[in-house]
Amino acid sequence: MKDLIKKILKLIYQYFFVEEKTKEDTILGLTVGKNTNNKAKITVKYPEKSAIHIGNDCFIYGNISTETATAKISIGNNVFIGNSTLFSTIEIIIEDDVLIATDCLIQDSDNHNLSRKIRKKDCADWKDRGIQQWEYVQCKPIKICAGSWIGAKSIILKGVTIGEGAIVGAGSVVTKNVEPYTVVAGNPAVFIKKALP
Repeated sequence: MKDLIKKILKLIYQYFFVEEKTKEDTILGLTVGKNTNNKAKITVKYPEKSAIHIGNDCFIYGNISTETATAKISIGNNVFIGNSTLFSTIEIIIEDDVLIATDCLIQDSDNHNLSRKIRKKDCADWKDRGIQQWEYVQCKPIKICAGSWIGAKSIILKGVTIGEGAIVGAGSVVTKNVEPYTVVAGNPAVFIKKALP
């Protein structure tokens, strides 16, 4: 019983009081590889099941969060993430050698239901209970393949795969898969030209 109480108090402390620049050993559900500079604000809301893994030799800023009990975020080796937001309800995979510039949003859900009747409760749920009813929200995993580059202020939406070596131009909104070694840009992002290998 004592151990259970200690675990609950640790979770409460972690959720409400851990500083923004958190050391990896203070967050349950987070693993950080060797020689990684982690300056991100990390939130693992359900550390018993959800998890965030950051590989070796990375440089990470921004906000990284799992929002459901089964959410996963996996960041490979030699990855740079500027002051951006990763928000997972199912899974976000970022492979090796990826560059993500500042002010990007990578989110594997719609965040709210398209129905006004259902969406109407969202504010009260957050205010009163600190939760979102994710079963009413469309969610699909995101994959950002090795060697790709996401330009500043880009938005990567649910269900998208960014192909190996692809480049997403600054300020783009990516709603569909991006082929390997291509450059896309715009809102919605469209093919611009081939990228160099």
